[in-house]
Amino acid sequence: MLSFLDALNNLVWGPITLWLIGLTGLYLMLGLGFMPLRRIGFGFRQALASIRSSKGEGDVSAFEGLTTALAATIGTGNVAGVAGAIASGGPGAVFWMWLIAFVGMATKYAESVLAVHYREVDELGEHVGGPMYFIRNGLGPGWGWLATLFALFGTLAGFGIGNGVQAHELALALRTSLGVPELLTGVVMAVITFLVLIGGIERIGKVTEVVVPFMAIVYVGGALVILLAHLSEIPAALGVIVHDAFTGQAVAGGALGTVIQKGISRGVFSNEAGLGTAPIAQAAAKPGDPVLQGTVAMLGTFIDTIIVCTMTALVIVISGLYTGDQSGVALTMAAFDKGLPGAAWLVTFGTVFFTGTTILGWGYYSERCLEFLVGTRAIRPFRLVWVAVVVIGAVATGGVIWTIADILNGLMAIPNLIGLLLLSGTVFRLTRDYSFAAAAQPAALPPER
Repeated sequence: MLSFLDALNNLVWGPITLWLIGLTGLYLMLGLGFMPLRRIGFGFRQALASIRSSKGEGDVSAFEGLTTALAATIGTGNVAGVAGAIASGGPGAVFWMWLIAFVGMATKYAESVLAVHYREVDELGEHVGGPMYFIRNGLGPGWGWLATLFALFGTLAGFGIGNGVQAHELALALRTSLGVPELLTGVVMAVITFLVLIGGIERIGKVTEVVVPFMAIVYVGGALVILLAHLSEIPAALGVIVHDAFTGQAVAGGALGTVIQKGISRGVFSNEAGLGTAPIAQAAAKPGDPVLQGTVAMLGTFIDTIIVCTMTALVIVISGLYTGDQSGVALTMAAFDKGLPGAAWLVTFGTVFFTGTTILGWGYYSERCLEFLVGTRAIRPFRLVWVAVVVIGAVATGGVIWTIADILNGLMAIPNLIGLLLLSGTVFRLTRDYSFAAAAQPAALPPER
């Protein structure tokens, strides 16, 4: 079974998927005239402004939509995923994570623009959207099969990338650092998940708008302390990352393809640009302006990979421990502890909060995908199954879960990217017609067209 899953994973994450993800992001970035890079500051200002005042149609504020998406993206990929990419692909994998993140900002922007533009209101009165809706509503009923495929893969993928993997890494980190039994971790996390998830997107948004900034500041702040203590070594670490990105010398056999594949797949696993998940949360946000919400949504990729993943990667590369036999959370903990004795607790802290919030965010994503397939009647039983899988993931074997998560990631990305390419003209038109100058005015949220 393991051999079969590995072969399937290599097929799904082969050259076709990697080229499709990378070239789609590059095409959107060029078509938008590099707007996502030029409007990073605008996105931050709009996200913060929505904390003070959030009007319009939607269920959560723009900031809560962003933090819900960040809750799902800032997860084990930022701790174990980065370490795994470096351990198996060498430091050069980090460069490809950066590259896919920069073009991925355009991808996530476009996803969210379309999600808000084509969103609907379900029978419970809640705003729903995402790739399954913009494919069906934007391309027409004849493309319903593609929308259904995305929703099916999204429902299943959540149990891997958003639940089983997260619960496993959380249980592993607590057992390694504190000796907590895996089953106990799973049961406690399952109870917390149920109490939040039962309240839907509004309760998830209220929790994540507090927890996500807190966890990111503590983890990144701790990593910065370590890096400042080794400030003179940072240029050399950056040099190793860039050099190995094009040589593959840090990988057994010098396989450059392995460096690229690990960097891109782990980058996508971490920031989810191209998977089509974040726009599911963005579709529920106020004020319901597609372009404004898109500029807020794209910040998720920037924060996740360019900031959080980079902090983890630099600490690991500077430590030099990636040449040993450690990987995942164990490698990250060892690197932090070497950089600053006793700092391994930061990894435990990050893992607990990152994985816990990811389970919440992905619970909402998969729930919406299942709702698209069978209707709102599936919501309650889904939540019960989701909570049960938290416990199962905590005690399961890690290697199998990681492989299945990678496979489902690739499968759900393909329908989303096809929809993005076919509807890219709509994204470009909405962006051209948007007045960023008007939106920058404090009283104009959303701006008049």
